[in-house]
Order: sequence, then C-alpha cells, then structure tokens
Amino acid sequence: MSEQSSDQNMDNLNPTAAGANDTSTDQEFLNHLRQSIDAVDSEIHTLINDRAKLAQQVATVKKEHVAKSGVAADRNPIFYRPEREAQVLKAVMERNTGPIADEKMARLFREIMSVCLDLEAPQRIAFLGPVGTFTHAAALKHFGKAADTVPMTTITDVFREVEAGTAMYGVVPVENSSEGVVNHTLDGFLSSTLKIIGEVELPIHQNFLVAEHTKVESLSRIYSHQQSLAQCRHWLDVNFPNVERVAVSSNGEAARRLKNEWHSAAIAGDVAAAEYDLHKLYSNIEDNPSNTTRFLIIGHEAIAPSGQDKTSIVVSAYDKAGALIEILKPLSYHGVSMTSIETRPERPNKWAYVFFIDMDGHIQDPNVSAAIADIRPLVKDVRVLGSYPKAVL
Repeated sequence: MSEQSSDQNMDNLNPTAAGANDTSTDQEFLNHLRQSIDAVDSEIHTLINDRAKLAQQVATVKKEHVAKSGVAADRNPIFYRPEREAQVLKAVMERNTGPIADEKMARLFREIMSVCLDLEAPQRIAFLGPVGTFTHAAALKHFGKAADTVPMTTITDVFREVEAGTAMYGVVPVENSSEGVVNHTLDGFLSSTLKIIGEVELPIHQNFLVAEHTKVESLSRIYSHQQSLAQCRHWLDVNFPNVERVAVSSNGEAARRLKNEWHSAAIAGDVAAAEYDLHKLYSNIEDNPSNTTRFLIIGHEAIAPSGQDKTSIVVSAYDKAGALIEILKPLSYHGVSMTSIETRPERPNKWAYVFFIDMDGHIQDPNVSAAIADIRPLVKDVRVLGSYPKAVL
C-alpha cells in the first residue's frame, strides 16, 4: 500500500475513541517525519548550491591561470580531471554508512558532480551510437546526465571527433567478458595520438522490450544486435523458440524499430527502454548474469595518479622467436602485474604484429616506469596509451 493510500485510509476511518486517538497520534508522527524531511531537503539544497558555487570558483581560477601563463589565447583550461573524480567517488563510498548502498550513494554524487562540471564548462562526449546502446549507457554512467552525449556511427568517427576537438572526450567499447576484445577500438589507437584517460565497466543486462501497441501473442520477430541475441540464446530458445530473430546494427536501432511495428519485440538495455519509452516485459534475460563490457574514455591529456590506476601500452616487437617472452620479463622483474594482453596486425606491414598490454599502476610509479624503460631497447617501439584511474562504479 502506498503512503498516500495509507493516509487516505486514516482520514476516512470512523474508529472508536481509543482508535481515534491512536490514528491521531500516527498522523501527528507522520507529519513530524515529513517536516523533518523537508528541513533536511532544504539543507541538502543549500549545500548542493554551495558546492556548485565552489565549482564555479575553480573554473575562474583555472581560466585566470591559463591567461597568466602566456599560452595561446585559444587554449582552454582542463576542467575535467578523471583522477580527482575517481578520488571523490572512492571517498564517498568509503565514508558511506548506509542505509543507502555504497555504489548507489556514489551514483548520486556522480550526478551532482556532473551538474557542477557543466557549470564550469559544458562537456561534449562522443560515443558509439546510436542513442540507447550500452556505450551510451557507459557514457552516462561515467560523465553523468548533465554531459552532452553525441552518438557517432562508427568507432573511427568517435576517434575523429575527439581528435578534431569537436568533442572533448570519447567513449568506445574495448572488451566483453563473454565475447572478447573489440578489435576496431584497438586498431583505432594504431593511427591516433589520443590517450586513454579512463575506463568504465558496465554489467550487461538484457531486457525483452515491447511497445505500448505491441501484440505479444502475435510476435513474429525479435530485433537486437548480433551479440545480444547470442548472449540470450538459451532464454530465447526456451521462451520464444519459433519467433524470428533479426540482427540489426545496434540495440538502440532494435528499440527504435518498435515504434512502427505492432508484431515485434526488441532486446536491449535500460537506456534504450527509457529513450524509446518501451515496456520491459522481461528483465535480465542474458544467459550469463555476470556478463560485463569494459569501455575506454579517450582524450588528449595525460592524467595524474589517482592512487588506483592502470597503464596501457602498445608494443611493436621484432619478428623473432621469444619476442613476447622478452617483453614480459621486465614486468615480472619489476613486480608489475599485467592485467591483459591482446595481439593485432601491424598495418601495413605483412605478418608483423603489435601487443596491447594493460598493467596495474601509473606511469609515474617507479616500478611501472622502470619496466617500460627496460622494454624499450628490446622492441621496435613502445607507446604509452595512457595511465588512468581504475573504474570506480
């Protein structure tokens, strides 16, 4: 029963004298609680605006610093600091005492920080679209809903948008725990000078979506991205074995198609459901409930240490026996933990390969910098793609 319904019931009661007294006492206590909530809300409101004013002061100081430094007049100060935001969010979770869960509390602060950053300087974020994809969800999770998120058709377009300065940052998928690495993203770094400045880990929960006008009993097709259809194969075999499955370019596109079709459903995430005003007929239908996708945030600047960081490098090795073992030995010697390694062709060279390596730590950490220095004379080239905070949320 809702609180409003409960109140109406108490107002409509015709109890005995004793019962009336009990009801009156309950109503007085509810009124007292509401007045206390109103007082807390007023205090929260004031504090949020105080924080926003401080953020505006930070923006003023940064602008004045750039003006005094004598650099080119068209250069803008860097307002978004991933390492600072990671530290703030970790502090929120560490000091949280409940009853709100740590991650939910951090998400609340994420949105407050997003609005404050928008006051300092609006952030334009390019992402692999269209609207409603999991990459869109990752962009919103990392930058908050105050950011101006702009869909791009391809991963290459995201890189180009950030390189041109039309977008401050970009969000691209890099690996999925079930389907593996996204090669287009790795290849993007081979022809770009952009850096990795952050990461997002997003649990991939698939929903079975229908529109208000959908006739579920007459479903003839189910739209989704090829990977999502694969991730829900068993569930679909059990629940809709005779309905055609149609692979489309993205889950956002799958959700969009339901607008004009009464006999179709879509498989997509929460963002797509909200964006296209669809109903979740079934939630979390993925066969692997721990399925997660990792996304990278790409930008221009180097990021200072946050205290819990990763470093990514790309290594062009000589074509000889034992080349990979030689590369890995310095990591082991200096106590650097490698978290992943992927191989890609080194275009345009035939039968030549590069290694993408992720490791724990920041390039400013002595053991990480020493390990990379020891790798350099063993290979044709080493490029540090970035040191950046580990995903917090």
